[in-house]
Amino acid sequence: MVWIPLLLLAGVVTALACARLCRASIAAGGPPAGAGGDGELTLGEAAFLAGGPGRVAELTLVSMHRARRLLLARTGWATVVDGSGGGDELERAVLGAIGPEGQAPVPGLRPAVAAAACVRRIEAGLVERGLAVPAPGRREVAAGLRAVRGAFLLALALGAVAVPLVPEADRTRVIAGFVLPLTVSGLCLLIGRAESYPRSPWASHAGQRLLAGLSAEDPLTALATRGPAVLEPELRAALGTP
Repeated sequence: MVWIPLLLLAGVVTALACARLCRASIAAGGPPAGAGGDGELTLGEAAFLAGGPGRVAELTLVSMHRARRLLLARTGWATVVDGSGGGDELERAVLGAIGPEGQAPVPGLRPAVAAAACVRRIEAGLVERGLAVPAPGRREVAAGLRAVRGAFLLALALGAVAVPLVPEADRTRVIAGFVLPLTVSGLCLLIGRAESYPRSPWASHAGQRLLAGLSAEDPLTALATRGPAVLEPELRAALGTP
């Protein structure tokens, strides 16, 4: 009966991992319906909810390129065309990241703009309105998914160890016993995947609803909500995205 402790270990680990993921997902969902999250989204806010700080940086770069304030070359370099200092905080953050030389590689610009104070203020405002998941919540959900994935692999490994330890006549019962933790952890992973795709880990349930109500007919709105995949090949090459 040496396989029973192995089964109990797999069951306990699976239960704890699934409970952790459920708690994290509920906490990250934000306030219940009707408890805030009303109003409209700016393009920058929509970009953050859909793709995080990096999407905000990409939106700003492309917006400046279309306004002929910045030239994005398919070689991956950004060149300032109009450095008069106008525009909003995001555009000024881009100009500041490029520096006085007026030219910089896009792969270095994206993280610099994503880390700008104005982007952090966008995040803080969305979190305060209940539209964005706070950073600790995102980390806890990711940790919960890793825990469930680890529990699934542990149950699989323990089952593989336990089966050869019992007589052949008892192996069907052992396999049936390990099916339960494998099924529970597998379903938990599938549900987690269904909940997060095509949704964004940055947006709460209220934020997801606002994102779903945005029309993608405008090219910049499409970029904010769907990412660089909607861009023409030249701009995708300039941003370094396939």
